[in-house]
Amino acid sequence: MEDSLKSNLLGQRKIRLEKLEKIKQLGINPYPSKSNRDLGIGEIRKEYEKYEGSNHTVAGRIIGWRAHGKLVFADIKDISGNIQVIMKEEWLEKGLKEGFLDWVNLELLDLADFIEVNGEISKSKTGEISILAKSIRLLTKSLRPIPRKLKSKEQKFRRRYLDLVINSDRGKLFERKAKFWQVQRDFLKDEGFMEVEVPILETVTGGADAKPFITHHNALDIDLYLRISTELYQKRLIGGGFEKIYTFGPHFRNEGMDDEHLQEFYDIEWYWAYANYKDNMDLVKRLLIDVAQKIYGKSSFTTRGHTFDLASEWEEIDFVGVIKENFNVDILNDSDEKILETIKEKGVEIEGEINRNRMIDNMWKYIRANISGPAFLVNHPVFFSPLAKSQEENPKLTERFQVIIAGSELGNGYSEINDPQDQLERFLEQQRLRETGDEEAQMLDIDFVEMLEYGMPPTSGYGQSERIFWFLEDITAREGTLFPQMRPELDQFTKEIYSDILPKGKKK
Repeated sequence: MEDSLKSNLLGQRKIRLEKLEKIKQLGINPYPSKSNRDLGIGEIRKEYEKYEGSNHTVAGRIIGWRAHGKLVFADIKDISGNIQVIMKEEWLEKGLKEGFLDWVNLELLDLADFIEVNGEISKSKTGEISILAKSIRLLTKSLRPIPRKLKSKEQKFRRRYLDLVINSDRGKLFERKAKFWQVQRDFLKDEGFMEVEVPILETVTGGADAKPFITHHNALDIDLYLRISTELYQKRLIGGGFEKIYTFGPHFRNEGMDDEHLQEFYDIEWYWAYANYKDNMDLVKRLLIDVAQKIYGKSSFTTRGHTFDLASEWEEIDFVGVIKENFNVDILNDSDEKILETIKEKGVEIEGEINRNRMIDNMWKYIRANISGPAFLVNHPVFFSPLAKSQEENPKLTERFQVIIAGSELGNGYSEINDPQDQLERFLEQQRLRETGDEEAQMLDIDFVEMLEYGMPPTSGYGQSERIFWFLEDITAREGTLFPQMRPELDQFTKEIYSDILPKGKKK
């Protein structure tokens, strides 16, 4: 193994390159295309009695190396676990043509190399599960040592591949995230929902109040938007005859970034014909309890300073009433001037374009921060919900709900508008907001109105993003995303190595 005194990274890399050349001179391919592994390390550890004394081939990254007289001990790791490799000169088969390293050439291996080990499953004298090596084959020569730790969170996000190697718990986190999505998809399948695909590039984007990303389609010579929601296309499919459908995939919103929001995120969204928002509220509650139990084995969580139990009674919070109670403002009837004056008196920060919707939204956020939940926010005003159906008993309010947990909105659903004239009026009001400078207001989608004129049955829809996972784990958005968007930046070591071929701007 490499001399531990050589701490200089360039020097270490140079030594590894020299070893790489020696390996090639031996006629060994340092980067073969296939491994002969027949068993995962975790399987051996899990069922040792089953495999004890048998001969198997394992593979993994070298994470430890110790020489003790006539024995060499190594630790290798695959995704399922670690195992000790014990090597002795007389045990090792000689076969350079087959790519096997003999005793003398073991020194060509380094920490972080990937190797394949064939041998007998046994235990060491200290009782540690081990493999007694009969052959060692190099699978990948590493040219750089793995650092003991990364300097900052920024480095963890930029070099996630190293973070996953250094911090084994990180891999477990993202395994839970994969299960988080799979549990939801399985739940929806069991409820009779079918997964569908809809466009990511749209000529008109809608389904949420958000600023979209814009790109250009060269073949058609038109500008397109990256979707901010799958809503309008899924409802087109409901109009086409499907009754229970959902999508799972990325959404894009060209807005700010913080601990709870990213501009690219994954979302699951469904539409259910012949159901209303009350039906969906029940479905959402059952889904979230199912997620909690199957991934974490519990329903109670603490996150962002809030504690909540998904299996407890879900409160229903009246949107109009809670603002009246906290601000003494009637959002259905009071003037914009009174609302603005009240906001200033309370010291509430105003985000985005200053209009009635934004002022009301900021008042609600001020209140929401202290609600642990779980709760459903209901009775949203019509002007606040451009795609939600009005309540028959009170046309000023909508059949809409939002999931409120730990001071945040973590899901949004409603009974969908299927009256084309009502929908057109809502779109036109949003269009007026856009024309006065609100870039997050929704666009007028006449093609969607046309679909409604052909008829869409009563329908309820709901969507939730990976924010729920971040909250259940009590982590930030970037911590819960494998490769969060960041400004490009090269490692200083890399810049030095490739200074001759990098563009001048990359060397700074």
